[in-house]
Formats: sequence, structure tokens, C-alpha cells
Amino acid sequence: MMPIGPLMIEHRLIERMSRLLGAKSQAYGAENPVDAVFIDNAVDFFRTYADRTHHGKEEEILFRELDRRKLSPQHKAVMDTLIKEHIFARDQTAALLEAKERHLDGDLGALNEMAAHMRALIEFYPRHIETEDQRFFIPVMDYFTLAEQQAMLSDFRQFDRRMIHEKYLHVVRRFELERNLPGAKSKVDWIQTL
Repeated sequence: MMPIGPLMIEHRLIERMSRLLGAKSQAYGAENPVDAVFIDNAVDFFRTYADRTHHGKEEEILFRELDRRKLSPQHKAVMDTLIKEHIFARDQTAALLEAKERHLDGDLGALNEMAAHMRALIEFYPRHIETEDQRFFIPVMDYFTLAEQQAMLSDFRQFDRRMIHEKYLHVVRRFELERNLPGAKSKVDWIQTL
């Protein structure tokens, strides 16, 4: 399997969550209150799975390796755009969570902001995924030998092995910091050795 295989498989799950977000966003209104639990879970999905896990493999492995190659101007431009789009998705996800919190605190205008951020994500991911799947992933594999592709696939597996540990290390550290408990500022991180 080429290293783009797992990335394209991950795209299918991101598309499914985007469709769910779209269905939920249509339901919100005067008679249907915001499902805060769904929004929290969607934000967690987009942050942990779509961004940290999926975009993380792209940025920290695939794009890093592509940066070491002499890319065509077209491929370089597409990669730069994809990185900017990842930042856009992060910003929209953070803004959605912030608007949800303000909505729950009684800010009536926050519902419209939530809807706008949800719409932005719903419209963003299909276009972004189509660019990667159809115009970028397959052609850039030509920059790598089969052995380099297999090494990258191995790096992807290693990256994924660390994700659950990384996620909950951050959860615990955040709670420790909020309560000013010892250990929160510890630099020891065995997770990096996995």
C-alpha cells in the first residue's frame, strides 16, 4: 500500500462527520436547541482525528518529506495551499467551540456564528479532500522510491500509535494546570519514545 492509502481512507471518515455536521446544522433553530454534546464531540473529532491525526501525518511526515525534494512549482503551490487550509480548519473548529460556549451562556448572536462556522467546515472539507485525493496525493508519490514510500507508511503507523497517548496526556496536563497541581509542567514525555 502506498502511504497515501491510509490518508485517503481517513478522508472517508472525515467526509462522514462533515455530512453529520451538515445534518445537525440544518436542525438548529427556534424549536430545536443546539445539541452541545454533539458539537463537543464534533469539535473533538475535527481536532483529534481530522487535524492532529490526519493533518498531523500530512504535515509532520508527508509534507516534511516533500519539502526535502525539488517539487514542481505546481506541487509546491498546492502543498502550501493545503497547509493554509489546515490552519483555516483549525481556526473554524476553535471558533465553533467558542461560539457554542457563548451560546450556552445566553449570547443570542452566537447561534448564527455557530451556524457560519459549521457551514464553513461543511463546505471546506469536501473541496480540501478532493484536492488532496484527485490532484495532489497520487502525483507526489512519484517523488519517492518504493522503499521511501514503505518507510513513510511505517512512520504513519508509528505516528498513529502515539495519538491516543498524546491526546490524554494533554487532557491530564490541562486539568493539572487548571488546578495548579504538580506534574503539569513536567518535560518528561515517554510517549515520544513509542
